[in-house]
Amino acid sequence: MTLRSLILRGILVVIACIFFYYVWLCANIWWWIDHNPQSTAFMDTQREVLQDKNPEAELKHRWVDYKNISPNIKKALIASEDAKFLAHEGFDWEGIQDAWEKNLKKGKIVAGGSTISQQLAKNLFLSSKKTPWRKLEEATITVMMENMMSKKRIFEIYINVIEWGNGVFGVEAAARHYYKKSARYLTAAEAAKLAAMVPNPRYYDKNRSDRKLLRKARIIQRRMYYADYP
Repeated sequence: MTLRSLILRGILVVIACIFFYYVWLCANIWWWIDHNPQSTAFMDTQREVLQDKNPEAELKHRWVDYKNISPNIKKALIASEDAKFLAHEGFDWEGIQDAWEKNLKKGKIVAGGSTISQQLAKNLFLSSKKTPWRKLEEATITVMMENMMSKKRIFEIYINVIEWGNGVFGVEAAARHYYKKSARYLTAAEAAKLAAMVPNPRYYDKNRSDRKLLRKARIIQRRMYYADYP
């Protein structure tokens, strides 16, 4: 076999692998249109981290139907994470530009422009490892979800799988972990504080009276009045 044939075969194998990978992604998203994911790539990674220290460790996670989640936490997450969620098609280009300018000004990453859809794409499928093609994967998955799922379904899955503390995932587990109650009964102040924790949940789990956290929670609570959720 010539070198040219080997290279051509290698290219075809790579193309086939990429094709079947995206077919697999598409199949998973299609399944989750009306089936609830029991775990995510990020949850699996965090479980492994916890079990390295304690083999018996398990995540705190309990799915709760959208209708049984307090409107307060829905408003708080929209106000905090993605005010344009209902209007955009997966990407907030103005938000991305603003984050880019802030990061350039500070000389480090201090802001992110990821939408709720992008965050969910990362949580469902991608590891925490940063690779050159990770953003491309995230963007592709985001486009798939936005075209296959309703905004309400994207938001329902997001609110049920995001991290809210050390081994704490989803709003029901978070409500019980921090407030000893169901997500159905979260008040506006409680919801605002939970939403403020999302960017750095493990830190805030240990530092629940952090000044920055409390200040951000007050800002979110004021913005909740204007937040529209699906």
